[in-house]
Amino acid sequence: MFGNYFYHERIRKSVAMFGKMFNDVYIIRKDASGQVISQVKVPLAYASKQKFLERIREQPDTTDQSTAIKLPRMSFEIIAFTYDPQRQLQKTNKINKSGSSISVRNKIYSFVPYLISFQLNLYAKTQDDALQMVEQILPYFSPQYTLTMKPFVEYPDIVEDVPITIQATSFVDDYEGTVEQRRTIIYTLDFEMKANFYGPLGSQGIIRQADANIFNLNEPEVIFEKIRVEPNPINISADSDYGFTETYYGALDSA
Repeated sequence: MFGNYFYHERIRKSVAMFGKMFNDVYIIRKDASGQVISQVKVPLAYASKQKFLERIREQPDTTDQSTAIKLPRMSFEIIAFTYDPQRQLQKTNKINKSGSSISVRNKIYSFVPYLISFQLNLYAKTQDDALQMVEQILPYFSPQYTLTMKPFVEYPDIVEDVPITIQATSFVDDYEGTVEQRRTIIYTLDFEMKANFYGPLGSQGIIRQADANIFNLNEPEVIFEKIRVEPNPINISADSDYGFTETYYGALDSA
């Protein structure tokens, strides 16, 4: 059943698309008079929440930040794949595209729908930094934001919309603790992406000639007439605009 290698990079593209949405989030800090004193672009990485927490807390001494990770920062990861039966189409549906020659046509059967669950975590030392990040993200999701992607490298003209829906928002503030303990405010945003997974590219020959035999009711074994239908010209591409030529043959000619 398996063994036909194919790779459309669907999950890889999904991760890249999701991360790119949050690649330009900035934090601005002001003085008492309201003047901007610094602007920081928030770093983004694909990593688990637990991994970041361990790195943030590995250096408890607040006077030495040589190894502790600097905040603010963002991380995201895939947390689940779920089959989406509501979007499943007829499995025999297919996309037809030009093949390697005019006599071959490629086909791609209907996609299998899945929901990819992403989790985005925002880390900050102060509540103001965290709220700046949150307010730069939430207004774009109401609750859905749609991106466009090219699912096939072989066919860049095929595009599909990818809806991303925000599911929940929560935060944790571990302010309580000893003086030496580093404060970390974490906002967690859960998203759901509607993804389509395609199977391998197939191919099939193109029918360029159709013959219809007409029989006499009194002599069913004898071909009375034969009709042949061919594209005109005969070597035309399947994606081109063309007509048909119908040729009629008598009983003697068909023999």
